[in-house]
Amino acid sequence: MVAPVRIRRQLPTSPWLFAAPGLLVTGAFVLYPFVSTLVNSFTDRRTLLPGHFVGLANFRELLHDDMFWTGLRNSTLYIAGVVPALVVLPLLLALLVQRNIPGITFFRSAFYTPVVASIVVVGLIWVWLLDERGLVNSLLETVGIGRVGFLSDQWLLLLSAMAVTVWKGLGYYMIIYLAALANVPRELHEAAAVDGAGPVRRFFSVTVPAVRSTMVLVAALSSVAAFKVFSEVYLMAGPDGGPAGEDTTLVMLVQRTGTGLTGRVGYASALSVVVFAVTVALMLLVLRADRREES
Repeated sequence: MVAPVRIRRQLPTSPWLFAAPGLLVTGAFVLYPFVSTLVNSFTDRRTLLPGHFVGLANFRELLHDDMFWTGLRNSTLYIAGVVPALVVLPLLLALLVQRNIPGITFFRSAFYTPVVASIVVVGLIWVWLLDERGLVNSLLETVGIGRVGFLSDQWLLLLSAMAVTVWKGLGYYMIIYLAALANVPRELHEAAAVDGAGPVRRFFSVTVPAVRSTMVLVAALSSVAAFKVFSEVYLMAGPDGGPAGEDTTLVMLVQRTGTGLTGRVGYASALSVVVFAVTVALMLLVLRADRREES
């Protein structure tokens, strides 16, 4: 005779007990800082002073702050320079390494190595390479071109930081594209080849439509990351943001304004709210464009 099985009644609070650790971490390190930043944006709080409610004064000050517009310009230019490259180049790289041929694992690992490298180490390496007495300028001087101010010219410095961002992000987005390409049916390429389509035609007619949703995801992720760029520009331009601060980004301005013993926490919080709002707007624009293409 089989012994009866006792079924214990699950308490209503049991799921919350399992979710409690994650909720506590999220609340302490995500929700609380977000709410605190939002509240501080309406005050004149400083590092050592609690501050008082000032309404929209910080946001009105933003409109007359030249450094805010400089940071907004540079962050916007960063998106325009980085996002198209990070959408297209990793896809081409994934097409090159997706075939299972001898030695391809080595190249996949080599392309992914910059992703796992520390951004500080990567930034310092590129600073040494692009310095006025660095390897790149030494080679340019050897061939008779002369030294180029990669780290002293306003626009060349910004372009150099963009190049570092693209170089470091290629491997990460390549992995995302490899996962998407693995789900593309081989029969589609074979049918297109039978119809006489060449590699370029198959790329635009088969590959791109098949990974379009992945391209939208990459565009959204890279747009947010590019707008919030900090480490690359900070390491290459310095804490002052390059010559006369002309290469300062919005996140660098937040860090510079809100830190130190006399940091303007309230004003920096207002800057952070603007960064958050623009970031959300970017994601919504990308998603809306994707839905419009689908419809």
